[in-house]
Amino acid sequence: MTTTLPRTLTSALPAHAGETVRLQGFLHARRDLGGVQFLVLRDRAGLVQCVGSGLDLPLPESSIEVVGRVTAHPKAPGGYEVQVESFRVLTPAAEPPPVEIPKMEWHVHPETMLDYRVVTVRGLRERAILKVQAELVSAFRDHLRGEGFTEISTPKIVSAGAEGGANLFPIDYFGHPAYLAQSPQLYKQIMVGVFERVFEVAPVYRAEEHATSRHLNEYLSLDVELGFIESEEDVMDVETRVLAAIMERLREHAAPELALLGATLPEVPAHIPRIPLLDARRLVEEKYGHPVGGKDLDPEAERLLSQHYAETEGTDFVFVTKYPRAARPFYAYPEGEGLTRGFDLLFRGIEITSGGQRIHEYPMLQESIAAYRLNPEALAGYAEVFKYGMPPHGGFAIGAERLTARLLGIGNVRFARAFPRDRHRLTP
Repeated sequence: MTTTLPRTLTSALPAHAGETVRLQGFLHARRDLGGVQFLVLRDRAGLVQCVGSGLDLPLPESSIEVVGRVTAHPKAPGGYEVQVESFRVLTPAAEPPPVEIPKMEWHVHPETMLDYRVVTVRGLRERAILKVQAELVSAFRDHLRGEGFTEISTPKIVSAGAEGGANLFPIDYFGHPAYLAQSPQLYKQIMVGVFERVFEVAPVYRAEEHATSRHLNEYLSLDVELGFIESEEDVMDVETRVLAAIMERLREHAAPELALLGATLPEVPAHIPRIPLLDARRLVEEKYGHPVGGKDLDPEAERLLSQHYAETEGTDFVFVTKYPRAARPFYAYPEGEGLTRGFDLLFRGIEITSGGQRIHEYPMLQESIAAYRLNPEALAGYAEVFKYGMPPHGGFAIGAERLTARLLGIGNVRFARAFPRDRHRLTP
């Protein structure tokens, strides 16, 4: 067998029509028709049909190598197939996969799909979802670098929570109590004093006993913080530009995946509509007859408010602003009677972002820590930086899985993460 040929990816086959190539990948599917064998090879770039005879084919998902001649074939995936000249099994599968990987829809219980995630994640839909998310994260990074932001890396083992409350995962740190970080919030604020504009892409942890289609206990947070702002309006403007850059990147680099998933990307308006929380609650109740209790919008109110803006302004986005202090963490900048300069961003009926302007004055911060009944000693390291001239600043955080799920029409956010962690799942 020829071994000197370089490996060719399936996406490059049109450039090699009439030539002999060497392919490596997984045995995606196989069938025998009267002595003629058809096999579909899957690699990181796509699929190709290979045709041969007398082949000793292994179980699906085995790692294989095919050497053969590329020929045009209008009915084959991608318009080309490979006439097999030699075939080699690199690693045989020990048993059949628990689901039929080639099928676009698996009629099995969702938990079964997650139980066997190490294999089901190979499915074309699952792979496409994760590719879209990878491009989304790359666009986030690239755009912010272009706006003068510096990427940072902050601790994920901390001595106190960034937002207080009970949703912390405690751990034993060499005999001392510690926690998994809820957010890089306090550290990214400190780093504004270094670089002025910073961002981080990293997991965060919330010990919330949710069992819903929109919550994870570990998720990828896309965090941004910037200094020398006039108000939270500057922060919302930055997020608007970030989202526009993400959509542009996905159109250019994830078109095949979007088509496979049947997803339609939104247009990001130059100015996303903004409505104060109290006005949003009033609108939902008066227009749709849905009363809203509590400190925030409930999921149905988020859906109805998004519906209103889709119908009246043709946009899938809306910022909800001026949140009350009771609904925001201690570092939110206060404004007026019990309000803050905090905001949420709703996208297609669900919150994907929390953000706002932060307190930057040391006396005001100490008053807020006391008002929230937090332990000032636990926050002393964070508060120290505000003695040394921190500028007005603010930021936001996007949940990558939640944004991915809404973009692609995925009903459960767990399927927008390769290996999700929820209140019941620690494996695989």
